Amino acid sequence: MTTISMQISGMTCGHCVTAVRKALEAVPSATVEQLAIGSATVAYDESATTANGIAQAVEDEGYAVTLTP
Repeated sequence: MTTISMQISGMTCGHCVTAVRKALEAVPSATVEQLAIGSATVAYDESATTANGIAQAVEDEGYAVTLTP
């Protein structure tokens, strides 16, 4: 498993956290390790998805994502 961290702009409330969690959980092999307003840490299997694919799932919900090392 590979782990990525991301900064997420536009999250302001519990509803945002729920929307992002649902988007992340819909990505094949992605496991949310930490999620709070403005950030997330996700583990995933590189054979099933990519970091960019995970970021895209959050962006599709209307949030801006910056992957952090």
